[in-house]
Amino acid sequence: MNKTKMVSEKGVSSNSRILILLAQLEKANADPVMFDTENAKHITSKILHLIQTQEKTKKEMTAKGSSGIEIILSTLESSRDPQTILNVLYILNELISATGGRRVGVLISKGGTQIILQLLLSASKESPPSEELMVQLHSILAKTGPKDKKFAIKARISGALNITLNLVKQNLQNSKLILPCLQVLRVYSGNSVNAVSLGKNGAVELMFKIIGPFSKRNTSLMKVTLDTFAALLKSKSNARRAVDRGYIPMLLAIYQDWHRHDIRHRHMLIRKGILGCIKNITNVKLGRKAFLDADGMRLLYSTSQECLPVRTLDPIVNASSLIMRKCFPKNRLPVPTIKSVFSYHLPVILANGPVAQLYSLPPEVDDVVDESDDNDDIEAENETETEDDEKDHSLKNEDIETDINKLRPKQDLCRPPEELKYYERFFVELTEDFQGYNSGTEEVASIIPVSEPKFSGAIVVPTADQEPAACRNTVKGEKKTLRTDEESKQTLNSSFSTADLENQTASLDMNNFQVCSEIPNSTKHLSSQCLNHELVRDMDKLSLGGESASKNLRYCPSKYVNGQNSKMSHECSDCCNGCQIISGSIVPSVVDTTTETTHADEAENDDDSSSHSSSDQGFLEVPDTAALLPLHDPDLYIETVKNTKSVPEYTEVAYPDYCGHIAPSFKEPILERLYGVQRAKIFQDIERLIQSNDIVDKVVYDLDLPSCPVIDEGESLKFNSQFESGNLRKAIQVRKFEYDLILNPDINSNHYHQWFYFEVSRMRSGISYRFNIINCEKSNSQFNYGMQVLMYSVQEAQNGRPHWVRTGTDICYYKNHFSRSSIAAGGQKGKSYYTMSFTVTFDHKDDVCYFAYHYPYTYSTLKMHLQKLESLRTPEIYYRQDVLCDTLGGNSCPVLTITAVPDPKHYENIFQFRNRPYIFLSSRVHPGETNSSWVMKGTLEFLMSNNSVAQSLREAYIFKIVPMLNPDGVINGNHRCSLSGEDLNRQWQNPNPDLHPIIYHTKSLLQYLVAIRRTPLVFCDYHGHSRKKNVFMYGCSIKETVWQTNVNATSCDFQEDLGYRALPKILSQIAPAFCMSSCSFVVEKSKESTARVVVWREIGVQKSYTMESTLCGCDQGKYKGLQIGTKELEEMGAKFCVGLLRLKKLTTPLDYRPNSHFLDIDTELIESSCKITSPTTYVLEEDEPRFMEDVDYSAESNDEADADLNENLGDYDTCTQEDVLSDLETIERHLH
Repeated sequence: MNKTKMVSEKGVSSNSRILILLAQLEKANADPVMFDTENAKHITSKILHLIQTQEKTKKEMTAKGSSGIEIILSTLESSRDPQTILNVLYILNELISATGGRRVGVLISKGGTQIILQLLLSASKESPPSEELMVQLHSILAKTGPKDKKFAIKARISGALNITLNLVKQNLQNSKLILPCLQVLRVYSGNSVNAVSLGKNGAVELMFKIIGPFSKRNTSLMKVTLDTFAALLKSKSNARRAVDRGYIPMLLAIYQDWHRHDIRHRHMLIRKGILGCIKNITNVKLGRKAFLDADGMRLLYSTSQECLPVRTLDPIVNASSLIMRKCFPKNRLPVPTIKSVFSYHLPVILANGPVAQLYSLPPEVDDVVDESDDNDDIEAENETETEDDEKDHSLKNEDIETDINKLRPKQDLCRPPEELKYYERFFVELTEDFQGYNSGTEEVASIIPVSEPKFSGAIVVPTADQEPAACRNTVKGEKKTLRTDEESKQTLNSSFSTADLENQTASLDMNNFQVCSEIPNSTKHLSSQCLNHELVRDMDKLSLGGESASKNLRYCPSKYVNGQNSKMSHECSDCCNGCQIISGSIVPSVVDTTTETTHADEAENDDDSSSHSSSDQGFLEVPDTAALLPLHDPDLYIETVKNTKSVPEYTEVAYPDYCGHIAPSFKEPILERLYGVQRAKIFQDIERLIQSNDIVDKVVYDLDLPSCPVIDEGESLKFNSQFESGNLRKAIQVRKFEYDLILNPDINSNHYHQWFYFEVSRMRSGISYRFNIINCEKSNSQFNYGMQVLMYSVQEAQNGRPHWVRTGTDICYYKNHFSRSSIAAGGQKGKSYYTMSFTVTFDHKDDVCYFAYHYPYTYSTLKMHLQKLESLRTPEIYYRQDVLCDTLGGNSCPVLTITAVPDPKHYENIFQFRNRPYIFLSSRVHPGETNSSWVMKGTLEFLMSNNSVAQSLREAYIFKIVPMLNPDGVINGNHRCSLSGEDLNRQWQNPNPDLHPIIYHTKSLLQYLVAIRRTPLVFCDYHGHSRKKNVFMYGCSIKETVWQTNVNATSCDFQEDLGYRALPKILSQIAPAFCMSSCSFVVEKSKESTARVVVWREIGVQKSYTMESTLCGCDQGKYKGLQIGTKELEEMGAKFCVGLLRLKKLTTPLDYRPNSHFLDIDTELIESSCKITSPTTYVLEEDEPRFMEDVDYSAESNDEADADLNENLGDYDTCTQEDVLSDLETIERHLH
């Protein structure tokens, strides 16, 4: 019977010796009264022998279904014989020593931990206790303790803590006994309550008695003691106790001793263990102070430098670096206040709003003190993507909406019909009969009126204003008019050639072109070096008085091949007056404007004249850019700038915005990060504290000073950010070629530092300059994963390469020693800033370069592009531009309507026109996400193109587009907020018409469409994402949200059309940058007030999305391994349009009858243009795998998703209800 009971698992032989022995032992245990001690001793000895000699015996004993462990533990409980108990302990040690894992789990599940602890308590009562018994008991506990979740409580309740601690105290010279005891103490100390209890009973002092200087004896004991000591010191009370005992200086001395004597690096773990103890002590404020007082920074720095050449010592170097960074004194940012330099008086200040809270903070809010021992470095030491993603994942699970009632879309206008009737004016296309319509004679578009210029002064294109002595022959400050009013009547030819965007000069005057630094008559006789310098210095600042800039500009056509001037470019000297050729570039020289108008006319037509040396005045040659940049017009841009209103009242224009950007033809791979880059830069930061000999610490640019920018005659770089979308608050020269940069927070706030855009000049070529942006806020960035900053070189532009290019080496993003107070950080203790560091080597001496977080796209650029787009309109295109409203800052917000003009001869065409579904698009609610504007530009250009696919798209839909939801934020260089100091994408639930006018009126447009039963088919808000790669979408789904929670899906009584997945799936097939596996359709609580969720829930748009574009690059598909550029972003905008047309085919296949050419074109677009290599882009299953990088919800732009549109399908299609296929059916039918 016993054999039958024992052999319960298939495959285990009934004749096995171990099973026979276990059966005999079980029989002996069954009758405690008749328990045969000798027999039990004999049986356990045989079992021990079998386990030690046969591996299969261990497997049989611990096999699933076997009761071997139970029998052994039962023997341990019932036996009183010391040898039998030892035999059983030996058996258990053998069983759990080999593989650990599962066997330890079996032992714990059978109650083994409790039995061992009880035996420990009994054995401790003996005097003296058996040494071998204690060794075996503690050996087992050391292995089972880490696996038993309740071990700490069991040990504390049983009284085992003091038993083990006393054993160590009484046997300090017995290393055999105290080694397993120390291992168990380490496990005990994993619980904070236990650690405090042990500390009170002298465990900290005891550990320090065992730790000693370098010795080759008992190194194993030293290692275990250090680990136990470090575990105890995680308790702040124990750490303070160690500081009070003066252990920090002694630990440093011990570490230094081991470092000096461990020449062959055989005891690296001991050295690392000492550092682990120091690290835990420095988690408390007293520990950090003691460390600094003991000169620990210098000691660890010097020892780390000696370890750097040995790669295997990296763990020691990293541990030392962590300690030094933690102990580096926390400082406030070197600014008067962390609030923005600029403020804007709001028409309404809500009592509980962010602005009221910001300005109610006490004056000392900016002071930074070491506020508590809960330093935020304690748990955030290893700033890896994995840890950040784990935190984000836990937050994400808590953030998921679980209330089914809140998840159900419910159309709610919240506005009376009479109020919504106001918005009828934005939908005149619904009442237009198109009789006599002619785009050439009738003006369909409502052009935004141009207000009077606000500026009282001049507008200038900023460049550096210092010249070498050899080139300065004029008195600084003199200004002379370049051309007379009569001469300036010459205007741009609208059909100019494309090539010479590259040849524009750095200094561009804009109204009455005035030269702040005059150009000497002898320019053409200067050396080549001086001329190169003169290229950007000859015209310091060129001011604008009132006339069109184009009247003072000349265009210099030249060949443009692959981003470079061709060999024919030298002919410009014959066709362009006032130009000199220097190293392939066109240098503006002086034209006599004091002569008569007829002379000026001659100068314009005389091919042989290159300059007029009789005068100090001249005009600036501006190259022709029309073909390469059809939507860019420098003259029009200046006119637009004059009507753009900014809080700082900018009077300068950045050269890249004026000149334009042509996407480079070369690829820009994701930067491979070199090993040790971040560590090297951290050590350089630490050197500032301990080696300050080379520290300059000189402010070279400061918006907080009235005299900004700071003028310096030395070798310092010159900075500037006082132009539209610019953001740089302060620049501090730290070393000769290193600068700390501080960004300005969003206006009316004290945070959101990420977007930057600034100018640098007066550099030397061939020198590596390090730039550190020291007040970033996010805990991680794509700068750690291959993203580079963008740079625009004026010299390169003049040499035929007007590109924003990815640049920078040694790029890293890490936590620094600057922080905010808990009040300023919103209650978060020790809120630290992060440094984004990059190194740049400039190619040209005295160049003028611009740096940006991403490709800039200003509000003025948008206005210019819209006006140019209108000029591209053909008779087939219906294009209307209205002013939706004015922003807080007084800038107009355009809203566009684009569709196809119907043939008015037949009423059916008018009827079809008025029943076209609406597509509602928006972009740029977050100013720092400039990539969204480039995607929108691609969408607009495609919609306005003569492409036959675009015409089919216009015939299928009516597009309502708000291309920039936050103009004020864009203009003023904000990263996330508007002038109200609020994230506009969190205001969609209850927008305030005074504080959030654009969101209020945009939502009203959508509500009006619902009121007239024309709910949009698709809503999409374009965004940028700073933490993920590729382009992807966020949508809304009840089912997918429920799947991510513990809510029982079967209890949810709802039906959901899966059509919300159709558009993302289409885009994953036709758009190379789009990644379906990164898409998410989960609704989060924190996103309930975003555009995506509100439009889905309140407006009833099932296909409501946020489309996120990476700021970095792609890790799949055609662009895998490449950083994203404007070409790819614009392509994404165009592919989005193609996707909408395919969506039309899928959702209404019987109703839609495209032109015969469309299918071939569409197929070609999909098959040839978009070779997707990532398998995830073709997945059609509804259970998409979760994306690898979890979303940073604190910084994620916005989301949008789906809603039930079945009730509205009749509004969109003229086919019968039977003919309308569900999205799921059509997806399967057309995409498989």
